[in-house]
Amino acid sequence: MNWLLAILSVLALDAAVFWLLLRRRNIHIWFLPWLRRQLFGPFARPRVLHVVLADHWEPYYQQVARAHAHERVRRWIEGYEQLAPKHRDGRGRHPVHSYFYPVEEYDEEILDRLAEHCRRGFGDVEIHLHHDNDTHDHTRDTLANFARLLHRRHGLLRQRDGRPVYGFIHGNWALDNSRPDGRWCGVDDEIDALLQSGCVYDMTLPSAPSDTQTRRINSIYWTREDGRPRSHEHGRDARVGASGSSDELLMIQGPLGLNLRNRKAGIMPRVDGGEISADAPPDETRVALWVDAGVHVIGAPEHVFVKLYTHGLQEKNLEAFFDQGVLDRLYTSLEEYCARHGIDLRYETAWEMYQAILSLIEGREPERRVYS
Repeated sequence: MNWLLAILSVLALDAAVFWLLLRRRNIHIWFLPWLRRQLFGPFARPRVLHVVLADHWEPYYQQVARAHAHERVRRWIEGYEQLAPKHRDGRGRHPVHSYFYPVEEYDEEILDRLAEHCRRGFGDVEIHLHHDNDTHDHTRDTLANFARLLHRRHGLLRQRDGRPVYGFIHGNWALDNSRPDGRWCGVDDEIDALLQSGCVYDMTLPSAPSDTQTRRINSIYWTREDGRPRSHEHGRDARVGASGSSDELLMIQGPLGLNLRNRKAGIMPRVDGGEISADAPPDETRVALWVDAGVHVIGAPEHVFVKLYTHGLQEKNLEAFFDQGVLDRLYTSLEEYCARHGIDLRYETAWEMYQAILSLIEGREPERRVYS
């Protein structure tokens, strides 16, 4: 009996140490849902892979001078327009970029240049916001006014029912006041503020290893405001034949999981939340993880959605992307993986991914435009 107690004690100690390691990176929040999906599925068998690179595109990151911000923008636009045409998806389209532009960094000249870049076919613009200790009304008005400015002054965004509509990423991951300390937001009913300002979908998640990460992972779902922080912890799966209502926001999550082939210190698997950066370069192993995450509309598992993210204008990423070939490697890895597995790769903007999801929900096959 003593030996049995000794074994149980060791196992309990190992389990406690393992759980502490998970808590250090907030993996405990989403580990069990991830493990359940790994064991029981659903398992991805995609026919079509929709890919978006959502960029928290911050020209004034670290509050640099105007000249510095403009130089970042110049480097990006020139580098991207040289790189993108070297790649093609299954329809013959080159990669496109999704620029989530921060409200608080508005610069008329930069937005004019970015709008022209997008009109040349290289991407699209949506909205990003960093704020703190805010209110519902101020958040709603700030976002609605910025959406109108982007549409009227720069010809960006789209209109629905007479007002601009947009996609959103929350700065510092703190959507719906989801940080335990209440910083970097302050608005407990932010989902409603977003809807009232014209937001129709959100791409903030995943936010791991931040403690703002939800338990729900690898999902596309509808959420509605419940008057408390982290309303988006809950919702109903996006499903063929079940459209959203006017008080629901569509949440489009990127892939999140543990990379068992890439371990810190050879022991702890690294978290992969779809970040592309100098510190998180892509390869085909990661592509396989993103596909296996199986983000899809219930009832249409043959369409898998991969929302990646980056902070493209940070200097280390600018250098890595265009001088060290990281962005080129991303597209090459995606194209080679899909070619090998017979998958129809589709590079999309965030708005196009949203439209493809709506098509599936409505029971229609997303449009497959062929590019020459």
